[in-house]
Amino acid sequence: MKLLLSVLLTPVAVLLASGQALAALQTKTIEYKDGNTVLEGYLAYDDAIKGKRPGVLVVHEWDGLQSYAKRRTEQLAKMGYVAFAADIYGKGIRPKTTEESGKQATLYRQNRPLLRSRVNAGLKVLQSNPLTDIKRIAAIGYCFGGGTVLELARSGANIAGVVSFHGNLDTPNPGDAKNIKAKVLVLHGADDPFIPETQLKAFETEMRQANVDWQLISYGRTVHSFTNPDAKGEIKGAEYNPIADQRSWQAMQQFFAEIFRK
Repeated sequence: MKLLLSVLLTPVAVLLASGQALAALQTKTIEYKDGNTVLEGYLAYDDAIKGKRPGVLVVHEWDGLQSYAKRRTEQLAKMGYVAFAADIYGKGIRPKTTEESGKQATLYRQNRPLLRSRVNAGLKVLQSNPLTDIKRIAAIGYCFGGGTVLELARSGANIAGVVSFHGNLDTPNPGDAKNIKAKVLVLHGADDPFIPETQLKAFETEMRQANVDWQLISYGRTVHSFTNPDAKGEIKGAEYNPIADQRSWQAMQQFFAEIFRK
């Protein structure tokens, strides 16, 4: 009997000793709609975890739902969350150049009701997932997505928190901040040339006047896109910073520990 147990347990022990585990990460492309527009998001979760768990909505950069947002979604799933990357632009709309990205981002930044509708459609997908604890949901976004999750909060979404990584902070309707129910964390490159000081000050004023529970962390010697290793400086003022990336991710985790506390 001892020999049999030894034979059965040895492969598991070897796997654990080598830091490997049986594949548990599950990913799936999810097709959904906002009105008549077909969207295609990306779901990730760890099926080794049983029962409901906090959910995190992820919103992509200005180039649409591509590999970077998907990697972050998988990273969150490995941390124990059910994560869903929303598609703001629509199925098959994945810009390949900065010109195409700028055109798409501008379309939504100039139509905030449409932007809010698209991000709320993604939130509904996450909320409807049977693994999601609907009382513990957050949204995070990068660049264009950072501004998008702030608009999600301004829309009055009933979620625990939002995190903006190097996102735009402006809004044409600052009075809508009175609708914010979520706690807000902004992670900002102190030398980001795309976020002028006037925009930063206006955001702070907006948050104060609406009495929002908000935080803003600025990382010195850091510009735009500081979390994305693919940002290699081709666009002036947008470059990866591994230290700021690590610090901001840790700040997000601390924020989640607070807002998801039972």
